[in-house]
Order: sequence, then structure tokens, then C-alpha cells
Amino acid sequence: MAGKWWQQAVIYQIYPKSFQDSNHDGIGDIQGIIQRLEHIADLGINTIWLNPIYTSPQVDNGYDVSDYTAIDPVFGTMTDVEQLIQAAHDRGIRVIFDFVLNHTSNQHIWFQKALEEPASDYHDYYVWQETPGGGKPNNWGSFFGGSVWEYVPSLGKSYFHLFAKEMPDLNWQNPQVREEMFQIAAFWAGKGVDGFRLDAFIHIAKADFSKQMSGEETYPIAEPYYANLPAVKVYLSEWIGRLKAHFPELFFLGEAASADATLAEEYCDPEADLCDAVISFRYFPEKEPTIRADLPKQFLPKSLDWQAFKKTMAQWQQADIYPVLYWNNHDLPRAISRFGDTGKWRERSQMMLAGLMYLQRGLPLLYYGEEIAMQQLVMLEITAFQEEAARDFLREGQEKGYDEQQLLEWASLTSKDASRGAMQWENTDYAGFSETAPWSGVNQEPDFTAASQQNRVTAFYRQLLKLKQTELFIAGNWEMIDTGELPLFGYRRKTKRQDAIVLANHSAETIEYSASLAEASILLANTADFQIKRDHIIVPPFGMIVFKTKGVEK
Repeated sequence: MAGKWWQQAVIYQIYPKSFQDSNHDGIGDIQGIIQRLEHIADLGINTIWLNPIYTSPQVDNGYDVSDYTAIDPVFGTMTDVEQLIQAAHDRGIRVIFDFVLNHTSNQHIWFQKALEEPASDYHDYYVWQETPGGGKPNNWGSFFGGSVWEYVPSLGKSYFHLFAKEMPDLNWQNPQVREEMFQIAAFWAGKGVDGFRLDAFIHIAKADFSKQMSGEETYPIAEPYYANLPAVKVYLSEWIGRLKAHFPELFFLGEAASADATLAEEYCDPEADLCDAVISFRYFPEKEPTIRADLPKQFLPKSLDWQAFKKTMAQWQQADIYPVLYWNNHDLPRAISRFGDTGKWRERSQMMLAGLMYLQRGLPLLYYGEEIAMQQLVMLEITAFQEEAARDFLREGQEKGYDEQQLLEWASLTSKDASRGAMQWENTDYAGFSETAPWSGVNQEPDFTAASQQNRVTAFYRQLLKLKQTELFIAGNWEMIDTGELPLFGYRRKTKRQDAIVLANHSAETIEYSASLAEASILLANTADFQIKRDHIIVPPFGMIVFKTKGVEK
């Protein structure tokens, strides 16, 4: 199976603060990751992605970078990172760093100099508008609430911040900024980093600031003016092209949150120096909340629209790209809590989700803990939430007279904060993550730890990822199987020599599916409860099975 190394990547996302604490200060660190590399390698993982570990005031959990070439002391030292890269490579595991392209921290030396010396080159590293008296150039809204503009009275200007006000956007029109970002990436590539996950890259170009967004909100989200503009590809192509000229094996995984499959094809154009693959948040169409509450829908539990999801998956599978196959990450609720069953069928439904997703065409991207069916944190107090939008939801609910415990339950199921809980390693105090209380909280669940799941969900993941590494599931074509209105997701993978069918029941109901597979061999199943008859199959609740159809091998 010739090709680029990343085309066979199986990626495991590590949220460093929550993975393993080696010095028992309640925060995960680099040495903790090194201690757990065997667990990762044993799963069949060949690539890890680390969320930011650079020096940061931690306003946004490290995405507000104050020094791109220094390690935040909370995580360790540069020596620790060099040791991690070497230890991972020794095990055949490549290392991807998160790279924050769109903005820095306001504590970064560039921004400090921009404030102190408005006539300096550093001032033009950021996006400014003259705003005497503090007026807003437009009504564009920040993703973190309020305006994208923050006024600096001493300068009579406002700077642009798409995220928190402590995270000013970089001016990618400035060639000096592009050079600085090239030098930073080259520094890490020189250290042995194998690739970069490009955070929020779709926002590095902005439209004319005279444009106003329509709508009733004071500061509406204005994606048409600061997302996916043509100049994004211009800047990105120059930057990636220069890096690949020096480091041709580097892998670039772009976060294109609002991209559909068509736009993803543009961002992954093999004729241009752009991304190798992209992560979109458009995979999971949801139904309207069944809970009737006059509260923000963002934090009300919803169910996946499985019929729409099938169509979405088909679009991505048929696109001329390598799709990224994932269910969850640090910005989304955990898969088992969002799409599975956290009760009777917890283990089986986690295995079903994994088999359904990762055997499709593309690159599996696992989120730490899913291999033990980790669920969302149970958060018992409003102060446990860092996400301001979640706090606002809880406060609004309290003001409207909703039961506090019900509000906390809803927020725990939907908030990204609750997806970042400490990894559950063993049945000890703080689940083996640390000897002190974790920064994030931790679920104490004896049946759902890395130790207790070795022969259960984790064992299934090992089998699944081993199967994923075969030619059929790396290079085979993908074809959706029409299962009508049944709660059954099915597809075929096929090469000239091999043919397999994957079926996954995404419900708690036993279903009957008409198919003549009695003579096919079973490659993988998450339960022995399947009944395979001459002309149909009885598929148990949350059952997932892979058939190799008869007579394919030649």
C-alpha cells in the first residue's frame, strides 16, 4: 500500500491537561503522556495529536499562546517534549502539535510591543481600526460573545478578536506575520514534530470592515465576513508550500469547522500546497430538542438525525479527499453521551459507534478515553464550568425557575467542559490520573477504567484498529447500503480482491434485516448475539458486525 504515511494514520487526540499527571499537581503533563505511551501503542495507534502545550495565560486552555517556542511550565520543559517525541518515534508513533494560526494571547511580546510602540512593525502584526471614542467599525460578533472589536483608549483604536478579547487576531496580510509563523512551525518540525493540526485556519482572512451583518442581534456571528474567504487559501498555500519545501513529510490537518465536503475538497486540493485533511463540525445533523424549555438550545440535549447523517457521510465518503473519521473531540460532547447509551448498552454502543465510523474510508481520529467508553463528566456546580456560555445558560435557567439539578444535568451532557475530564486509568482515588484532585474533575467508575476495560471495549478497539490497517479498509472503495428507515447504518468496502459489509444498529431495538449472508465469514462483531439466517439477520441492540463476503479473495 504505497502512498504518504498519513494516509494510513490512526490518530489519537490527547488533551494534555487531562491525560496523566506525573507530578501530582492535578494537571496532566508531558511526562504523564510518556508514561502512557504503551497504552497508546497497544491500541494500534500510530499518530498522536496534542492540544496546545505552549506558554499561555490559559484564558482558553492554551489556545491563547504567549510564546510559541516555549513550553508552559505546567506541562513540563523543552527537554520533556524532546523526550516525548523520541519516545513516541521509538514506538512507531508520530506526533502532531496543535498550531494556533489565527491569533495570539494579548500577553504575547508581539502584542505588548504593538500596544507600547504603535509606530513599530509589531503594531501591524494585528488587525486595527481607528475608532475615536470607542465606536465599533461594524456589528460583527465574536464567537465568545459581544463584539469582535476591543477599544484601546490610549491609542484611539480597536483591535479585532474573533475569540476572547485576550486573543487578538493576527494580520495575515502582513508578510512579516507569515514569516514569523513559518519560522515557528519550522522550529518545531526541526525538533521532530511530524505535523500540525491547524486551529481555526479558515478565519485568517477578513472582509472589508465597512460591511454590516443583518439580523436582530446586536453583534451577530458574521461568518460570511471572516470565514472561508478566498485569501485563506492564498496565505495557507504560501505558508504550507514553504514548510513542505523544507520538510516534505509534514502532515497538515486543518480545522475547517464550517466546511462542507465541497469546500473540504478545495482545502485539500492535491495540486496546491494546502491541507492534507480537514476536520469539519458539519458531520452531525441534529434534531430539534425534545425538551420544551425557553432556554438556549446549545445546552439542551438533542438526538442525531440518523437519516440526515447517512446522507452527510455519503457526501464526505464520495468526496475526492481523505475524510477525517471522528465522533468527538475537546470542543464537542463525548460520543457515548451524545450518540450512544450510557446505561445498559454503554459498552456495546461505544463499540458500535467506533466500528461504524472508523472502518469507513479515511483517517480515524479517536479522542482519549473513548476506548474505555468514557462519558461526559457529571458536573455538580455552576462553578465547575469554565465555558461562559454554559454558565450563562445555567444562570438564565435559575432565573426562570428551572430545577438546578436538571439544568446541571443538561449542561453536563452538552458542554465541551464536561468532555475534558481526567482520563480514568484505574479504580483508585482520582482514577489513577493523579494523587490530588484533577483540575477538571474526574468520574469515579470502577467498571470504566483502562485497567477494567482491557478485555472489553479496549480489546474491541484493538481488533478494530488492526482491521482498519488492512488494505481493504485503507484503500477500498466505499458504497452506502440502503437500509431504508431501519435504524441500521450499512456500507460496503471493496477492492479488486476483497469485499466486506459493515452493519451497525444504532438503536436499543432488535431489528431484522433482509440479506443473504449466511455463507459469509465474520471479520469482527461487538457481540455474539447476532442471528444469521439464510435470507435475513437478526441484529441485536447496538450490534455491529463486519462480514467478508464469500468468494471475494482470488
